[in-house]
Amino acid sequence: QVQVAESGGGLVQPGGSLRLSCAASGFTLDYPMIGWFRQAPGKEREGLSCISFSDGNTYYAESVKGRFTISRNSARNSAQNTVYLQMNNLKPEDTAVYYCVTDCRLSRGLIVTKGYWGQGTQVTVSS
Repeated sequence: QVQVAESGGGLVQPGGSLRLSCAASGFTLDYPMIGWFRQAPGKEREGLSCISFSDGNTYYAESVKGRFTISRNSARNSAQNTVYLQMNNLKPEDTAVYYCVTDCRLSRGLIVTKGYWGQGTQVTVSS
């Protein structure tokens, strides 16, 4: 059974940084891509970034390119894999609930998913 759990959210001042973590387990290379979405109040969910567990290729939405960095820590023969989202130079408009997702991909320039979602972690950027 696939399980996805995020951690690392919180309150940060504008210009600050946060690192989110996602612990994903219960899947094999049938789900080669793990990524991050967010949903701000009153807005639709937005795909932010996606990383391949097979070759490490990464993809980013234009809104976060250059400020956010996705990475993975995959232990060989491990049942659990971890994905990180390093967020720098945070802005008030980055305030949202951030979700880790499985089976993400790039489609017509957008990051999309039909996989599993975590429960989300709140990130608030405010002075």
